[in-house]
Amino acid sequence: MKRRSVLAGTAAAIAATTLETGPVATAVATASTTPGSDAVTVLPGDPRYADLVVGNNSRWVARPDSVRLVRTTGQVVRAVQEAVDGNKRISVRSGGHCYADFVFNPEVRVVIDTSLLDTVAYDEKLNAFEVGAGATLLHVYDSLFKGWGVTIPGGMCYSVGAGGHISGGGYGMLSRRHGLTVDHLYAVEVVVVDANGKARSVVATREAADPNRDLWWAHTGGGGGNFGVITRYWFRSPEATGTDPSALLPEPPGDVLVSALALPWSELDKDAFTSLVQKFGAWHEKNGSADTSAASLCSFLMMNHQANGSIGLLTQIDATVPDAEKVLDDFLSDVTSSLSDAAVRPMSEPVGELGALPDLFTPQRLSWLHSVKLLGTSNPTLTNPTLRGHHKSAYLRKNVTTAQATAMYRHLTRTDQENPASMVVLLSYGGKINTVGSGETVSAQRDSIFKGLFQSFWSGADDDAANIGWVRDVYGEVFSATGGYPVPGVATDGCYINYPDADITDTKVNTTGVPWYTLYYKGNYPRLQQIKAAYDPRNTFRHSQSVALPDHT
Repeated sequence: MKRRSVLAGTAAAIAATTLETGPVATAVATASTTPGSDAVTVLPGDPRYADLVVGNNSRWVARPDSVRLVRTTGQVVRAVQEAVDGNKRISVRSGGHCYADFVFNPEVRVVIDTSLLDTVAYDEKLNAFEVGAGATLLHVYDSLFKGWGVTIPGGMCYSVGAGGHISGGGYGMLSRRHGLTVDHLYAVEVVVVDANGKARSVVATREAADPNRDLWWAHTGGGGGNFGVITRYWFRSPEATGTDPSALLPEPPGDVLVSALALPWSELDKDAFTSLVQKFGAWHEKNGSADTSAASLCSFLMMNHQANGSIGLLTQIDATVPDAEKVLDDFLSDVTSSLSDAAVRPMSEPVGELGALPDLFTPQRLSWLHSVKLLGTSNPTLTNPTLRGHHKSAYLRKNVTTAQATAMYRHLTRTDQENPASMVVLLSYGGKINTVGSGETVSAQRDSIFKGLFQSFWSGADDDAANIGWVRDVYGEVFSATGGYPVPGVATDGCYINYPDADITDTKVNTTGVPWYTLYYKGNYPRLQQIKAAYDPRNTFRHSQSVALPDHT
């Protein structure tokens, strides 16, 4: 298993596949061009069709002519070529977790579903770990850890697909210690379409001499669906040396300490709430360094509407770092110091997107993989196929102001719109993430200390307007000083492309005068446009917020 460069069941691509030349092209050619069967084609009327034309956000549904379920790079090349020849609009799905309509929208005629491209293997030739675009995060973590004792610092949600998650930057509970997922990305394989309408696969690496290096860079935070169909990633940390697979990626913690607290709304007035929020931010302002034990701590402050009953505070730290218990205790004490003892209780009911976790009231020492499975699967929003959602994000470089915290309180306690699943979540950032320059990867927000996620979930279309309006209201007021969005500046630094905002291109909602692409990519957008022109000159791969060709915005 350790020496296998391609997993069984994935060798099969048509001989017609062409692979762009480059330093590593010949090394992977045999993995991509072996003859094999065509992709599975699912048409309307097939029992599988309904499940394949909608993702986790049921607001977005497509009615394509077909869904192509691919298992190999060769099958992707053929599916793309057939779509181009038929002048059919393409979209690409891996895990189906896109918040917006990038994959499922009325213009799409062919959905290329990469969920069966789920390999996780060590590739001797590239001396890196291969991860298929359709592999879910839990599958990746489980396979890398059991096979080699390593991991990548990706997201917590178990069923997110690697394809979109990694291309957007990738972030999770180990990122303060080990950086973003793309900070460990060595190579990517992408099926692109040239100016003549010819589909081909390209392998791009971070090697300075690689003529396709720009395409690698574009996938370090540029988002999915912009340049082609991602089929595979390879991972090796930049500082890794030698050929021992167990030394090529970070080792996860041997054990972690995990805490989950519920903070009942009945015990929170405006002053207590404002203090809680600002103390959470203040801790991150003081503990942004990458070289302390505090960098191994990650916390989510999950502030549901008061109709939910409680706010939640989920925190994890590497139990093996010096003074781990003290760092965790000090953090919990600092953040909750203005609250009474009665205001800190076990998380006995769902909070945020999580289910109840009452056993974590007293911090529990768990093996790392156990914690990944426990927290990753304790998420009812991932297993409810009826949910609709609206989402907005923010990078924060400074603590929130009293006015901003008060605005959150006002909307979280509104009585005209009471949805327990409406929430504002603040998430730890900083640490190792901040040691990378803003232009080294597309993920440009490299000095933020924490992030914000503003969102609501609901089940029926009749409730769309009320829930979308609530999210717009709280977000717009929190960032009212900069036109309703977190414009890059002293205190805020834009938005996260992996939490795409369906409103961000609408100048009636985004009144900042700052283009959506600057909010996502800052100064990196012009380079993305040049790469778009080089690898997708026909704009074959596009969606409502895709990178535009240089002559367009």
